[in-house]
Amino acid sequence: MRIVVFGAAGNVGSRVVAEALSRGHEVTAVVRDPARFRELPATAVPRTGDAADAEDVAGLSAGQDVVISATRPAPGGERQLVTTTEALLDGVARTGVRLLLVGGAATLTVPGSGGTTVLDTPGFLPAAWRDIALACAAQHAVCQAGTRADWAYLSPPAILEPGERTGHYRLGGDELLVDAEGRSAISMEDLAVALLDEAERPKHHRTRFTVAY
Repeated sequence: MRIVVFGAAGNVGSRVVAEALSRGHEVTAVVRDPARFRELPATAVPRTGDAADAEDVAGLSAGQDVVISATRPAPGGERQLVTTTEALLDGVARTGVRLLLVGGAATLTVPGSGGTTVLDTPGFLPAAWRDIALACAAQHAVCQAGTRADWAYLSPPAILEPGERTGHYRLGGDELLVDAEGRSAISMEDLAVALLDEAERPKHHRTRFTVAY
């Protein structure tokens, strides 16, 4: 497959690039600053581009099989998630290429809460995470309103950290996945596994899915 990864030098994006390359895919690794090319694997095709620019998205996605976006705004710029997502959806709609978005957990419902979301459950979110959670909720709404592009939105579990690649995970829909101890977590490495599995064997179209151990 020919895969474009936006945010290719970031925490999640770099692991997506590595996972895709390990499976033998042709990867175009997109960063905004060419100084970050040195952080990319030698076997990836380095490109500069901005996921918030629909022209860049269209140009970089032309002739590709799937676009994966793992961009994340800096603190204080959380609302950029919305404009970036609008540009991504617009860009891939022009080329007909499928879009996989790494989003947030804000709109997942909490098990046993009667349908209350992570965002609206008192005491669930640390105060420092509320701005990005609100932005992720708005980002998800933009995707739900999008009817021109073939998109899928991956909501991570409550805890997403660097760790081990096990190759194992559970798949869910709109409810936060928790284990027997009530923990909701996955490593960034296994999140990348789930994304590549979805890229290779699509199951979700214009909908959200989630993963966890």
